Amino acid sequence: MSADTTTKVRTALVIGGGIAGPVLATALAKAGIQATVYEAYPALTEGIGGGLALAPNGLAALGLIDADAAVRALATPITGQVMAVGENSRRLPTLADVEPLQVIGRGDLHRVLRDRAVEAGVRFEYGKRLVGADERADSVTARFADGTAAAADILIGADGVRSTVRTLIDPQAPGAGYTGMLGFQGYIDAGPDLDPEPGVMTFAFGRRAYYLYWKMADGRITWGANLPSKSYMSLTEARAIPAEQWLRTLREMYAGDVPGELLASRTTAENFDITGAIHIMPPVPHWHRGRMVLVGDAVHAPSNSTGQGASLAIESAIQLARCLRDLPDPASAFAAYEGLRRERVERITKRGARTNSAKTPGPVGRKLMHALMPVFFKLMNFEKTMGREQRYRIDWDAPVDAGVGVAVAG
Repeated sequence: MSADTTTKVRTALVIGGGIAGPVLATALAKAGIQATVYEAYPALTEGIGGGLALAPNGLAALGLIDADAAVRALATPITGQVMAVGENSRRLPTLADVEPLQVIGRGDLHRVLRDRAVEAGVRFEYGKRLVGADERADSVTARFADGTAAAADILIGADGVRSTVRTLIDPQAPGAGYTGMLGFQGYIDAGPDLDPEPGVMTFAFGRRAYYLYWKMADGRITWGANLPSKSYMSLTEARAIPAEQWLRTLREMYAGDVPGELLASRTTAENFDITGAIHIMPPVPHWHRGRMVLVGDAVHAPSNSTGQGASLAIESAIQLARCLRDLPDPASAFAAYEGLRRERVERITKRGARTNSAKTPGPVGRKLMHALMPVFFKLMNFEKTMGREQRYRIDWDAPVDAGVGVAVAG
């Protein structure tokens, strides 16, 4: 039976308890809509490794659900950025009147967002892996692998790049693309031969691979490796390989790089995270169907090169909640939400794809990067490129127009 989407939304099933899901559920509660979050993992994933950056626009969006202060309390602010190609380095310009990037552990962010949602009255259920959904004229029912089911007015897929909801909406939907890189993160103590300026993140293009590093608030140095790999590996497959074996590979990859060689050589298995394949989401033709809709990485997952993945997911969650608050039925709310978000997220995703190409340039490309670096800095309009992204702000109180749906700057 086709779904009747002409009734106001009062309840929602949110599939996925990572970033977009809890933010959306909290924003829905603020909008007067009851949401329950269903997470496939058996418990809150606080122990997952790696960190991520939240851009000023993402922090501003978190402020709308009063979660920004808790994030800042746990994060390391990045007040400066440096690009290094071999031994040639340049400080990147900064934007005026915006706060720094904030780097936070992924598990810490998940906990903060879950706790804030619980404070807002959101209920979480764990160990609920979605396997199917059935739509009726006035509701949708989610079916889970444990044999249970739950019904509400709408179902929202915040279930990441491997989204089940995306395939329920469109069985032909594209899956997340593989960038050709595997991600790792290590932690070492600073020393007299390596003590970066606090608050400065360096993006380094080594002889064979890209990496980045910065000094954390506790004095340790964190570094992230983007290992070129033609063969795709799932996170489970990557973590099945012993950490020491990965470290041997990274030490070979960064041999001769300064300070890449030192970072790799001093990292131990105890201070090493395998974060897995780096994905990028191609344009998704159908963001919604009937009473189901996608949000966050399930529908737009730019590569980590953009520094915007988590922030875009947070923005989209807030915007979807506004649309469901103001518009009379799921169909009009979902259409307005897509109108608000598609152009922005796809533009940023394209920028990330261009940066990924620079991370794996090959021998000739590396020589060109060395030669063209001064020209790049001379021609780069940082304000034009990044200003529109980072100054984006959502006006929560502005009503959403079903025809236009735009109530933001940037």
